[in-house]
Amino acid sequence: MEGMIKGMTVVERVGAAEDYAGLTRLFAGLGFEPGKGWKDAQGEGSAWLAPLGNLELVMGREPAAPRILVETTELEAVHGVVKRWVEERQQQIAFGNDNKGTGLVVSEIEATHWNSRLFRLKGGELEVGFWQAENPLHGAVAATEGGLNAEGMKFAVITTRWNTVITDRLLQGALDCLRRSGAEMKDIEVVRVPGAWEIPNAARTIAERPSSDQRKVDAIVTLGCLLRGETAHYEAIYTEVARGIGQSQQETGVPHAFGVLTCETLEQALDRAGLKAGNKGFEAASAAIEMVSVSRKLKGQTADSSAALRNDNKVTEAGGA
Repeated sequence: MEGMIKGMTVVERVGAAEDYAGLTRLFAGLGFEPGKGWKDAQGEGSAWLAPLGNLELVMGREPAAPRILVETTELEAVHGVVKRWVEERQQQIAFGNDNKGTGLVVSEIEATHWNSRLFRLKGGELEVGFWQAENPLHGAVAATEGGLNAEGMKFAVITTRWNTVITDRLLQGALDCLRRSGAEMKDIEVVRVPGAWEIPNAARTIAERPSSDQRKVDAIVTLGCLLRGETAHYEAIYTEVARGIGQSQQETGVPHAFGVLTCETLEQALDRAGLKAGNKGFEAASAAIEMVSVSRKLKGQTADSSAALRNDNKVTEAGGA
């Protein structure tokens, strides 16, 4: 039966021809899309199309809103347009230029009991309500999003020995985020490599661990710092590091959070490592948690409650224990 309903139309009678003509101009000015109208010897009709429409049924009490409701995104602006139009109509009636108009009136904006604000346009048999929801997420498209609960998740955090004045701050921020979010230290593996160039190799090695390996992780957080020098070496290193991390993520399916700083100066790097512009290590860890969560939802999985046994705060040094 799906797909059989194409649309819905509300038909409302307007008493006076002058009001009818004025309303068509008003709806056109408000941005309604004109639809297919009709005209014969007995009357005429004009259609005005909105992007969305729905039918609401009420039982047990009289509806608290007009039969015709127009949802807006900028209620004050719409109210101003309608109010100016009504004032012009009233002046035409007052000066005798329009003897047949019903004299439409517009109310002030008022709060409703259904968490919104509304004003009414009334005239004769016609009443139209213009409203806006107070909830900013009202009408938002439903989306699958990840959570920030890291309980039961396993992570690897790869950091570098090069520029440790920066990377140690990033590591501290990442660990702080993971622990605050529910991850246990025994489920966080910290790996140190010489520099940023070596991060993709370590990330790929960790990501390719088989599911049977108790050290298998749910996500990898990559941390590093590249400072621009006087040669093109900086661009070459950064391009390959970014490409390698991205390729590892795409080919293994394990989320990789990118926390490698690329800065012009040491001062900029310090700012991004927790001094002035937040801690990018914390932000990368947060992204890793969210990606694990959203990946599980997309795959229809639930959080794995089993945890691998590892030493607390285990650190693996490249080239030695």
